[in-house]
Amino acid sequence: MNADAATITHAQQGAWRIDATRLWDRLMALARIGATPGGGVDRQALSAEEIASWRTMIDWALQAGLEPSTDAAGNLFIALPGTDRDAPPVLAGSHLDSQPGGGRFDGVYGVVAALEVLTTLAQRGVRPPVDIVCVAWMNEEGSRFAPGMMGSEAFAGVRSLEAVRAVRDAQGVSVADALDALHAAFPALRRRTLGFPVKAYVEAHIEQGPLLEAQEHVIGVVTGIQGKKTFDIVIEGERGHAGTLAMVYRRDALEAFTRIAGALYAEIGGYDEAVKFTIGRLQVEPNAPSVVPERVTLRIDLRHPDNAVLSYLGERIGMLCDTFAAPCEATVTPLVDAPSNGFDPALQQAIAKAAESIGELHMPILSAAGHDARHMAPLCPSAMIFIPCRDGVSHAEHEWAEPEHVAAGANVLLRVLLPYAGAGEGAAP
Repeated sequence: MNADAATITHAQQGAWRIDATRLWDRLMALARIGATPGGGVDRQALSAEEIASWRTMIDWALQAGLEPSTDAAGNLFIALPGTDRDAPPVLAGSHLDSQPGGGRFDGVYGVVAALEVLTTLAQRGVRPPVDIVCVAWMNEEGSRFAPGMMGSEAFAGVRSLEAVRAVRDAQGVSVADALDALHAAFPALRRRTLGFPVKAYVEAHIEQGPLLEAQEHVIGVVTGIQGKKTFDIVIEGERGHAGTLAMVYRRDALEAFTRIAGALYAEIGGYDEAVKFTIGRLQVEPNAPSVVPERVTLRIDLRHPDNAVLSYLGERIGMLCDTFAAPCEATVTPLVDAPSNGFDPALQQAIAKAAESIGELHMPILSAAGHDARHMAPLCPSAMIFIPCRDGVSHAEHEWAEPEHVAAGANVLLRVLLPYAGAGEGAAP
């Protein structure tokens, strides 16, 4: 079928659907790459498992006549070619990497849904005015290399490629070495310019929260993403013998940590009902039973929808650490400073209309979790589509999304992208 803007009627557009079975089967196929015994996924950034997932995605793309490519930051792009190859393309996607004990849907759903939309368009013979591109951003999770969202940050110019390449994981492997290994695995893959212009960006994702399920709505029209700050804190004390060093002379880093943690949970975590404060990683050195700890390293995750509050609380973290560290010393290093952002109103309206057109209830929703769409929003009109996840669980092996919800979100994505493909009524949003 040769489909273009002149030949596709409103009735034909209404009949378009993605292949729900193919979408689900591909999600489950990718879930087998890095599968964990508990039914989840361990497919961390730039790992052998992620390279295997790239190989699978590229195979599916080539079968559909789509064009894969990458860039210097290790982002994967799969394009449905348009008539104007030089015009800024439309992007849709998310990420393929997971947490160490993550689930089958976080991130990967948005990538496979975008690929399914492009495959559907290609099968219909659509040649869009501009390229429509599926993207898988590098290292959204930040579980192996910190901080996360490295691919979208490098693309958006938020973080330099040099700074990204310099980061090392817990085993001392650098992003530079891991990126070079990724590119070496695909020597024939075309290399795009990092940070090329983009016409629009849409990301489908599981909610990672309970609101849609509680309200019995299938589609979340995401209004924005709450702000986030992360910090590394190192508390330096002095090693001593647990049996001989008197308490009064000790510079116990773990004792200092307990004071600092108590103050942080009370003042920062208890600031208001909207704040999210987490101490998510803790390392004690030398971690021996008869040695006074000399060093404690911790990672803090702070989130709030109000940028003024987020800024204030971020400053208070450093002050509280200084106040309660003595006789030890605390060093606070900011890692991520991402303010709250809103999404494009016209794209939000398009998502709501698309949900109505397939008979699904929708509701506006603020994303409590961070996503790569945060970094695309300043570059171009951007938006997100949420679908429910069971009990709001994510970053866990039992993370789950219902097949019919998976299909509904992809069908909404299809209908949002149809005007950009020259296959819908009226101008693109």
